[in-house]
Amino acid sequence: METFAEHLSALEEPVADLDVLTAAVWKEWELSRRSTQTIGYKELTVVSGLLLDDPRLTAEAREALSKRIPQPKVTETSFEDGEFAAITSQARRIFRSAHLRITENARHLADWRSNSFARDSDEWLLGEALDCIARTGEPPCYETENHGSRIIFRYMKVLGGESSRHTWQRLFLTRMEAVALGVLLMAEHGWNLSVISRLAVPRATPDAGRDGKRIYRVELEKHKRGTGRYFETRNLTDDGADTPGRLITQALEATVFARAAVHELSPGTDRLVIWRTTRPDKADAPEKKKRDSVGLFRFGITGGAAKEWSKEEGFASSPFRRGRRTVNVVHRREPGQNSQGTHDSTYVLTDPRAQEAAVPVIAAAAESVVTKAREVTFGAELRESADPADQPTATADCHDYENSPFSSTDEGCGASFLMCLACPNARVHPAHHSRLTHLHQALNNLRSVMDPGQWQSDWADAYARLEHLKRLLGADWDKALTQVTAADRELIDYLLNGDLDQ
Repeated sequence: METFAEHLSALEEPVADLDVLTAAVWKEWELSRRSTQTIGYKELTVVSGLLLDDPRLTAEAREALSKRIPQPKVTETSFEDGEFAAITSQARRIFRSAHLRITENARHLADWRSNSFARDSDEWLLGEALDCIARTGEPPCYETENHGSRIIFRYMKVLGGESSRHTWQRLFLTRMEAVALGVLLMAEHGWNLSVISRLAVPRATPDAGRDGKRIYRVELEKHKRGTGRYFETRNLTDDGADTPGRLITQALEATVFARAAVHELSPGTDRLVIWRTTRPDKADAPEKKKRDSVGLFRFGITGGAAKEWSKEEGFASSPFRRGRRTVNVVHRREPGQNSQGTHDSTYVLTDPRAQEAAVPVIAAAAESVVTKAREVTFGAELRESADPADQPTATADCHDYENSPFSSTDEGCGASFLMCLACPNARVHPAHHSRLTHLHQALNNLRSVMDPGQWQSDWADAYARLEHLKRLLGADWDKALTQVTAADRELIDYLLNGDLDQ
C-alpha cells in the first residue's frame, strides 16, 4: 500500500482519494508493476483486493480493478540429478563434520563432568575449557589492558589455538554449518527455507524408545502468501541410518549446547536451528534482527546466508527454492505443504523435468488406450457368404487357423472362441448373425445377476465387440434377433458355461 500511495503522489495530478482514482491511473500502476514479476503480482492482487471493498470507487475504476491479473510466468526449474546430488553431498559433508566434532567434544565434556580425568591433566583442562564454552559460549579468558580479552594460556594449549575453530566451534554450529543442516532438511523432507528457519524443536513421543526407535513429533508452520499460516504435524521415526528421523536426531545432537545456552539466556525459546555468531558486537541490530538472536546465538537461516553458502561451495544459486521443487516434483512427487491443485499447477506442470518425464508416460498411456480400444473393437471381417475353405467355430469362421495373432502354439490357435470377434482372421457372414445376437442378449442378462466387477473382468470386452457389430449391421441385427434357433441357443449355452473345447 505504501508503494501504491507513493505512485499516486508522484503523478502530475496526484490522486487525493479513491473517488478520483481512474481506470487509466490503475492501468499505469499495473503496467509499472509487471516488470517485478512475483512481487508485482502480489502487490497488484493485494491492493486491488483491498480497494474493491471501498464504496468510494467509481464504476469505471471498479471494473478496471476487477479484471483478472495474470500470474507471472514461472521460470524456476528443478535441479538436474547430478547438480542436486552435488549440493546435498556437499551439505552432508559439512554437517557430518560439524556433527562429529560436536559429539566428540560432548563425550569429552561428559567424561570431565563425571570426574573421569586426573585433575590438572591435559584431558582435565580441556574438559574444564569445554564446560566454560558450554555455559558462556566463550573459552576461559582474562581481560587485557586495552579492554579486550585473551584465552588463558594453559587452556589455549590444550584447545590447540585461540581461533574459533579451536574454541567455541567445538560445541556450536557455525552460520554456514547451519545452512548445510537446512539444505539436508530440505532435501530429506521437501520443506522450504522459511519453514526450516522457524522450525521448533521436535519432541520425542512418549512411547519412543521401547523398541529402540525414536519417534519425533515435528510441528511445521508455513506463512502463506498474503495472509494466514499453514500448520502441519508430522511424525518422523529414527530407526537407523537412512530413516526419516535420523537427521532430526543428528540435528538435536549438533545443537544441544546452543539450545541449552539460549534457554538460560531466554527461557522458553524453542528453535531447532541455532548457531553461534562470530560477530557478537552487533548489539545495535534492528529490532527485527534482535528477535532472531540471543546473546552470541542466532536462529534460523536467512536468504543471504543461503546465497553466501552456495557461493562459497561453488554453486550458481541458493539451493532452497529450486531444491524444494526438485524434491517435491521429481523425487517425492507429492505436495509439500501445498494443496494438490497448487502442487500440480504451480510446480509440476511448469517444470521442464516433469514435462520431459511425462512424455513417455503419456505416450505409453495413449498406446495402451489404443491397444485396449482395438481389443474391444469388432475385428473380424464381414462377408456376404461363407468361404468353403474357412474352418467353422462357435462364433465365426476361421480363415487362417495356423497363424493366430492371439496364440503362437504349434498346434494352431488356442484362443477363446470369444476372441474370434476381435481376430482379423475371422469371417462373419449372415449364418452367424442370429447366434451372435443371442450371445449379446445372454451377456446382457449375465450382467444383471453377476458381481459387476466380475462381469467387467470376464465378459465386458466381448460385449463391447458385439455392440460394435450391432452398429455395423444396423437393420440386419434387428432382423437376426427374430431368426435365433434352438441350435443357436444350445451353442451359446455351451460357450458361456465352458462346455465347448477351445
